[in-house]
Amino acid sequence: MRIAVTGKQGQVVSALLERGPAACVEIVAVGRPEFDLTDRASIRAVLSEIEPDAIVSAAAYTAVDKAESEEALAFVVNAEGPTAIAEVAKELGVPIVHLSTDYVFPGDKQGVYVETDATGPVSVYGRSKLAGEVGVAATNPNHAILRTAWVYSPFGANFVKTMLRLAETRDAVNVVADQHGTPTSAFDIADAVIAIAKRLSADPDMKLRGVFHLTGSGEATWADFAEAIFAGLQTRSGKLVSVGRITTADYPTTAKRPANSRLSNDKLKQAYGIVLPDWKESTKVVLDRLP
Repeated sequence: MRIAVTGKQGQVVSALLERGPAACVEIVAVGRPEFDLTDRASIRAVLSEIEPDAIVSAAAYTAVDKAESEEALAFVVNAEGPTAIAEVAKELGVPIVHLSTDYVFPGDKQGVYVETDATGPVSVYGRSKLAGEVGVAATNPNHAILRTAWVYSPFGANFVKTMLRLAETRDAVNVVADQHGTPTSAFDIADAVIAIAKRLSADPDMKLRGVFHLTGSGEATWADFAEAIFAGLQTRSGKLVSVGRITTADYPTTAKRPANSRLSNDKLKQAYGIVLPDWKESTKVVLDRLP
């Protein structure tokens, strides 16, 4: 099986490239300069030439704070780009797996979010990603839209690597403790994406299509996540770093973040039988990969 994946440097793309061979899948990653989400002609030309069995739409504008001042660009990349990809996938007669985010929700629900809950993004980034979901769904019925959250890995920039970098020069780090969600390993996402793409290619069942939540098992605050990272650091190096628990108000950002990013994964389990590992165990796996 050949899967075309948009983006070359992202965390999930890097994980897919690593996981593909073991799953007997050829991963073809496409990105700039030959493939550009702001250029519909390049999208059609590059993806058509690959002749994939499925397309994974992973590339995105992810600078959450910067998006507040670059709204037009965020919407071109996160909404118009994926919609164009879905159009090409439909023309090729193949499914599209599109990666989305917890930021499509306002974050004010008391419990976990399910796929049918009302959306209401509180940032430009969130609105652009929601527009991408709408565009993909309206363009190609043969889709699985996967909302994930708090992605980390040994690749690129992410919370785990930021905490470890701060630990190099600090014995204590203040971390927000009133935002709730689930850390999700890019390796676990990659494994699930490959399994989902395979099923979509082979099975026409409409229960496999639609919007699904895809996050690690369990839940945490950012402070909880930091404590787990530093516990792993202490085990591996003896370095002791404490976490100071602060509020969102203590750490203001340009873009508002959802206070609650907890997503229910029950629909994914029922449709695909997929349950991602507990985030604490997956964090250990990633820490073992880092120097």
